[in-house]
Amino acid sequence: MPSRRFADGEVVMGRWPGSVLYYEVKVTGYNYVSHLYTVKYKDGTELALKESDIKSQSSFKHRKSQSSSSSPSRRSTSRSRSRSPGRPAKGRRRSSSQSREPKDDKKKTIQETNLALLVLICLFIKPSENNTRRYNGEPESTERNDTSCTVLEEKLKPDLELERVLEQYSLRPRKEEKKKEEIYSEKKIFETVKTIEKPSSKTKELEFGGRIGTFMLIFFLPATVFYLLLMCKQDDPSLLNVPPFPALESLWEPRAFGLFLLWFFLQALFYLLPIGKVVEGLPLSNGRKLHYRINGFYAFILTAAAIGTLLYFQFELHYLYDHFVQFAVSAAVFSLGLSIYLYIRSLKAPEEELAPGGNSGYFVYDFFTGHELNPRIGSFDLKYFCELRPGLIGWVVINLAMLLAEMKIHNQSMPSLSMILVNSFQLLYVLDALWNEEAILTTMDITHDGFGFMLAFGDLVWVPFVYSLQAFYLVGHPTAVSWPVAAAITVLNGIGYYIFRRANSQKNSFRRNPADPKLAYLKFIPTATGKGLLVTGWWGFVRHPNYLGDIIMALAWSLPCGFNHILPYFYVIYFICLLVHREARDEHHCKQKYGLAWERYCQRVPYRIFPYIY
Repeated sequence: MPSRRFADGEVVMGRWPGSVLYYEVKVTGYNYVSHLYTVKYKDGTELALKESDIKSQSSFKHRKSQSSSSSPSRRSTSRSRSRSPGRPAKGRRRSSSQSREPKDDKKKTIQETNLALLVLICLFIKPSENNTRRYNGEPESTERNDTSCTVLEEKLKPDLELERVLEQYSLRPRKEEKKKEEIYSEKKIFETVKTIEKPSSKTKELEFGGRIGTFMLIFFLPATVFYLLLMCKQDDPSLLNVPPFPALESLWEPRAFGLFLLWFFLQALFYLLPIGKVVEGLPLSNGRKLHYRINGFYAFILTAAAIGTLLYFQFELHYLYDHFVQFAVSAAVFSLGLSIYLYIRSLKAPEEELAPGGNSGYFVYDFFTGHELNPRIGSFDLKYFCELRPGLIGWVVINLAMLLAEMKIHNQSMPSLSMILVNSFQLLYVLDALWNEEAILTTMDITHDGFGFMLAFGDLVWVPFVYSLQAFYLVGHPTAVSWPVAAAITVLNGIGYYIFRRANSQKNSFRRNPADPKLAYLKFIPTATGKGLLVTGWWGFVRHPNYLGDIIMALAWSLPCGFNHILPYFYVIYFICLLVHREARDEHHCKQKYGLAWERYCQRVPYRIFPYIY
């Protein structure tokens, strides 16, 4: 059993979560499993803190200044009554004006030094908390910050009064006194701000199976994509019918790679266009906010116009279907090269710009999860760009190519009802994501995960080539769907979309402005970070209602493919596993961030994704 530093009932100084402020707390317990102390603040708030966030009270007491301890005149408790206390020694008398000026200068210097220190601390503390909450639409908790500055001011007042009294009785030469004052001021600044510690940014808890797990995923993810695509090409895409591996030279097509590069840089050009509003992201660890241009929907419109122009001039878009595997290989090669570039450039990035989840010090793990949080080339944000543009818009273009390929291969004047359903459902999903593009700035991908192989491969390969699996399957395996069945599937997709959109809109509205009268019916649990955890509305139904809506829509996308094979249902099976894993990651981070408030929230909302099931 590991030893503990602080005993129950001991009064110590505990750091308030999400800030640099320390308050007097009382230790009420210790968990030997999680190694967290349960402490109680004076206002009754109970939190679980790490040992590194707790200090003894003695470390916060200011040392006596060197000037006050070294002067014999200041240690004296009695004085001769033969002359005035402020009178200089015999033979060293100065005029009244001469003796008063240095004292006024010293007094002014000390007051200005302490005032500057007070302002510096207040300015350092407030933006890191209140500005963050203001961006999220949360009420400013100025009372705690103002109290902290008031406490600091009260601590400095005795020193100011002491200096005023002692200056009147100082017998040291003015040059020596000035030097002492400078030393004293520097020491006070150092001792006052030394409690502001920079937390370690090293990743201690490894995810995805650690180094071994991430190493295997680097090979497993591309292999899964190619296996699924080769299975769809077969007449009998059964799980036991393993497809033959094609010749290596047939997997590489220079024209396909060139078209992929053209597509990528065309989307980059649309991203750089000065259209759409510019918004601020969430504050980084250093308090800085990055700016993002919101023009994904405009990029989609421009892409649609470009594709329509190509079709008008009879460009064979079904070429994409004929060389689908080669396009996937091109995207995989590009994502691998991009990942290598991202890792190399991250080695020169400042520590404050590294990802909290990808700074373990292990090459394979950091390469996979992403070492740098927001890699940018000038104002061009690589992660934010890849998150929605090339892959998500490319997904719609691939679906359209599959629709045209189905019509050509089966000599149809109209696409099948199944293909129309799949294209329509997934088009709605993509348009919704692009229309609400700003909401992605608060997701885990942007705020926590670095940009490495995981997101690069996922955005550029997995999303466009796996999410379009249903449309790719229907080209070679047409499935007839009756109108009543199509109507039922449409209703199911509508229910899933309604839950997904309403839950996300409710969360985003509450983050922007919790005091909105339209949200007055919502109840929430306050947390130590200033954020509230909703316990009514959609977020009181399950902890992740948006995930529930996502899964219902994924099922609706697979149902038009029928039940002859399980292959079209790979997406919904994978998506359930993905969201369950992501929910576990969210659970872990929220428990660390919100402490006991999160435990109370879990008691109020016991179901994670599926009501009464999970």
